Amino acid sequence: MSVSAEPTSVDPRRNGSVPADTGAARTDTLRPHAEHAFADELAALAAQDDRPRPARWRLSPWAVATYLLGGTLPDGTVITPKYVGPRRVVEVAVTTLATDRALLLLGVPGTAKTWVSEHLAAAVSGDSTLLVQGTAGTPEEAIRYGWNYARLLAHGPCRDALVPSPVMRAMAEGRTARVEELTRIPADVQDSLITILSEKTLPIPELGQEVQAVRGFNLIATANDRDRGVNELSSALRRRFNTVVLPLPETPEAEVDIVTRRVEQLGRSLDLPAVPDGVDEIRRVVTVFRELREGLTADGRTKLKSPSGTLSTAEAISVVTGGLALAAHFGDGVLRAGDVAAGVLGAVVRDPAADRVVWQEYLETVVRERDGWSDFYRACREAGA
Repeated sequence: MSVSAEPTSVDPRRNGSVPADTGAARTDTLRPHAEHAFADELAALAAQDDRPRPARWRLSPWAVATYLLGGTLPDGTVITPKYVGPRRVVEVAVTTLATDRALLLLGVPGTAKTWVSEHLAAAVSGDSTLLVQGTAGTPEEAIRYGWNYARLLAHGPCRDALVPSPVMRAMAEGRTARVEELTRIPADVQDSLITILSEKTLPIPELGQEVQAVRGFNLIATANDRDRGVNELSSALRRRFNTVVLPLPETPEAEVDIVTRRVEQLGRSLDLPAVPDGVDEIRRVVTVFRELREGLTADGRTKLKSPSGTLSTAEAISVVTGGLALAAHFGDGVLRAGDVAAGVLGAVVRDPAADRVVWQEYLETVVRERDGWSDFYRACREAGA
């Protein structure tokens, strides 16, 4: 009896198997990489981009900035904004990558550092996946290289036994590498970047060889400025970076726009209700977060105590997305105060002792007295305030 080598048609919903058609699987990805999610926009920009491009860049610096900030191309193609903020911040970041200086994106949690890093790499190199995730346990091998120990034992030190890091691959291929949460990486591991960034070479002493960076290579790192003192960058390493600070949104309108756009993107992937039905609740969540974050009500009349959490734009996005899921699965599909109240409470009250006092004071002195907010006040009280 012969056995066919052709892939069988199996319903993946019944037994968890993966379809043979990988193209179909890609459309099912919960969060595609930026270069896949926005492939049409990148292709449209490349087709109409007639400006000078640095070596191995997919787009010119002008086109990269347009991809991040959004705009309309001469043929009518609309490029959606990936970052809503000062244009000069993006221009400086893009220009840095066109020089021999690495880029450090610095800011408080939730200021889109990772998001901007990913989209910069996607637009410049067409590949945002050459990533090192920084943690307290990140080893030096994650930045330099490691070894396949089975091959090492069998054949001794050789290039076939070497496992290149994302940074080494980026150097060899002339691409953009990313290092997330640089200040969480131990100081001695951080310093392994010094030779890479200054000499543009990575020695392999075990083989008596080195990997030299080819044109197009650069590195984007992100750091949370609330991690100062955890693993502070050495002065030698900091000099190798051009630091760009990503600010919090300047106005409530800008923050509402950011939250709305990002929630729409997440909602489409999760089959959630349309955001326009919940813009009023988004505006309320943003107002609460901004007032508590700044320690002052929007009208400037009342000083407030701030909780221990950051109450960032990213957390507002998470609260609204969770509220939309509640509205979709346990409501009528329209985002209401009761859908976001629990999320707001969870974001504000991180320290049960101190933050609960801050929240209750804000709820009773500000929310309770605000016109048109009675439903939000009741929902927050019912959520456990």
